[in-house]
Amino acid sequence: MTKTNSGNFFEDFRIGQVIRHATPRTVTEGDVALYTALYGPRFAVQSSDAFARSIGYPRAPIDDLLVFHVVFGKTVPDVSLNAVANLGYAGCRFLAPVYPGDTLSTVSEVIGLKENSNGKTGVVYVRSTGYNQHGDEVLDYVRWVMVRKADEKAGVPDQKVPELPAALTPEQIGSAVPMIDTEAYDAVLAGSPHRFHDYRAGERIDHVDGMTVEEAEHMLATRLWQNTAKVHFNQWTEGQGRFGRRLIYGGHVISLARALSFNGLGNAFHVAAINGGRHVAPLFAGLTVFAWSEVLDTAELSGRDDVGALRIRTVATKDRPCTDLPLKLENGDYDPAVILDLDYWVLLPR
Repeated sequence: MTKTNSGNFFEDFRIGQVIRHATPRTVTEGDVALYTALYGPRFAVQSSDAFARSIGYPRAPIDDLLVFHVVFGKTVPDVSLNAVANLGYAGCRFLAPVYPGDTLSTVSEVIGLKENSNGKTGVVYVRSTGYNQHGDEVLDYVRWVMVRKADEKAGVPDQKVPELPAALTPEQIGSAVPMIDTEAYDAVLAGSPHRFHDYRAGERIDHVDGMTVEEAEHMLATRLWQNTAKVHFNQWTEGQGRFGRRLIYGGHVISLARALSFNGLGNAFHVAAINGGRHVAPLFAGLTVFAWSEVLDTAELSGRDDVGALRIRTVATKDRPCTDLPLKLENGDYDPAVILDLDYWVLLPR
């Protein structure tokens, strides 16, 4: 018997299987500082204790995507250590604010399995829930990932593709934001005059700026989340693989696109939910990420007159500015420059 962990392969999973993931992680102000250094987010609520307190928070909350990455990272050694690719997300809800000093842990349930026709891989669907030290749910999401088989002849007794929501409804979001004082919300300090009612469905925004990714940055980020996926770190093995180099963690792209979106969505201080997302193409170090967004919908939240919700589609590209808002070609395929297509809800002050 071996004392080392080689990770789960597709045939090791069973529908209904519940996995308690190691290792609990206390999120600190150091994590916040490093997250800022890696991505450069500028949203005032997460940047300033004084600003956050002025509108009703006890202090600045942890950036929503930092929470997502920590919760996600816990799942990797058990779910996707032997992954070929992370394929998508659905039904992601941010349920409670997280503050420096909170400890996060994750539990996952396997809700679907589907072997691929090549017999070498299969798709695993898991619902993962992040908890704080009090046992409160802070994050809940579904993801599906393509995982290698250790034995191509091994069968999986039960297979099922779960039904997943195309989008969360406004009634399902907003619990992670306390009632805020909109009169105290200082638009000058926030960096944008545009509030909820200034946006319309169908509006498109080129976020203008670009960020080039360096090799050390994406590896630092992935280690920060304790994400052990082999494809991100080991050039010795990845140099012999399909791309000949290390892949950048898909969540790294999401955080870059979110940070870039500040230029145009500066008051969208809270990611309330992720309806769905697709990593369209891989990203590698040395390439520059740009982004643009479309407002898919606007929604008032029941019982709240302080914030409203925008459903946003953000598209990220590599080495292509988004002046012409690239997305798909005439034949329906994605533009070759597109690397991320993300559908999510954000909250803004009214």
